[in-house]
Amino acid sequence: MNWKIRLKNPVFWAQVALGAFLTAVAYAGLTAADLTTWASVWQVIKGTAGNPYCLFLIASNVWSAFNDPTTSGLTDSDRAKSYTEPLQK
Repeated sequence: MNWKIRLKNPVFWAQVALGAFLTAVAYAGLTAADLTTWASVWQVIKGTAGNPYCLFLIASNVWSAFNDPTTSGLTDSDRAKSYTEPLQK
């Protein structure tokens, strides 16, 4: 896997962060209207850290961010491995 390029790609980090946070929010049954203070956001994060099932759901989302469905296993294609910068479309 071309870790150097993945870790440079802001889309990868956004996918990991949003996938984790929004999974926690959905599991807690909250909406954006419920998250109007930083204290409420922190409560969601703290509640998630102590919930094994929610952590499993987050791990599943992170797996999806790492996995390339066009290749077998946790690997990148030969083309992706040759990149020196994230591909811009």
